[in-house]
Amino acid sequence: MNDLVFFTYPSCTSCRKAKHWLRAQNVSFKERHLFRETPTYEELMKILSLTTEGIDEILATRSQSFKKLNKNVEDLTVSEILKIIVDEPKLLKRPIITDGKKLIVGYNVSAFKNLTKKKTSA
Repeated sequence: MNDLVFFTYPSCTSCRKAKHWLRAQNVSFKERHLFRETPTYEELMKILSLTTEGIDEILATRSQSFKKLNKNVEDLTVSEILKIIVDEPKLLKRPIITDGKKLIVGYNVSAFKNLTKKKTSA
């Protein structure tokens, strides 16, 4: 996972803004539709390993999808949470952008600049 991978959902405003920013900066990336090309359990483990805040960084606990689960995150193991996310990718915060070494969740221009600095200067 050395290339930039952009997990997105087209009707997500933050995803559209992030995509526009990346394209405006001529950053190449592989786009993955979160619901059509859902990250695998293994990919989610890799993404999770890049977080600084653990599962809280990628799990959209305020989403309607999460509320419908009627589960307490504290009562679940990481493995259980990741299996739920694979089945219900709407539970992920978005966009998710990674080069396999660093991770950005959400629309964050300063983080994009840091992550893409190497990608545009090559």
